[in-house]
Amino acid sequence: MGTNFNDLWNNPDFITEDEKEKINFEVALIGKLIEARESKGLSQNQLADMCGLKQSAIARLERMSATPKINTLIKILKPLGYRLDIVPCE
Repeated sequence: MGTNFNDLWNNPDFITEDEKEKINFEVALIGKLIEARESKGLSQNQLADMCGLKQSAIARLERMSATPKINTLIKILKPLGYRLDIVPCE
């Protein structure tokens, strides 16, 4: 049998714990952004108009083919009714 996702995900020679944390953070962040946009009933195009971006930028972000800069995140979060905070780990 070949190598599967779990084999690679759990292989420290393939992916480090830091890389796994980054991936998990990005997946959670983008998931929440999509959830917030959809809960407001907004299309990607409508959200893009509200935050001064192109629809393609929102699409790239939601596909995780681009990592957003902090100022872009802030632009997107504001019309969704959110803000970016840093909180201590529990």
